Amino acid sequence: MPKIFFLPHKFILPKGAICECKKGETILNVALLNNIKIEHACEKSCACSTCHCIIRKGFLSLSGWSEQEEDVLDKAWGLESTSRLSCQAIVGDIDIEVEIPLYNTNHITEN
Repeated sequence: MPKIFFLPHKFILPKGAICECKKGETILNVALLNNIKIEHACEKSCACSTCHCIIRKGFLSLSGWSEQEEDVLDKAWGLESTSRLSCQAIVGDIDIEVEIPLYNTNHITEN
């Protein structure tokens, strides 16, 4: 069973987390099942970029992305070459490491 290592996030997940998942699940669904509150303003329909994440390890084990996901990702804050929408990225056989960006295009937290 693959694992997702969520790196620490200042507001959402200060200590980080390790979550087991089944091959074929999306990163967002695994996060939500484990009480990791990644924002997803479009309710997983690939219409916004609020669930943007950066894959730090295991990028090639994820499903490919659609043209629609690419178009939506272009609007993401802090876009990197290994960025994905967590609602669209399907986990494969290999463990992955995920960074949730500090901000997204829909929400900025000020503390």
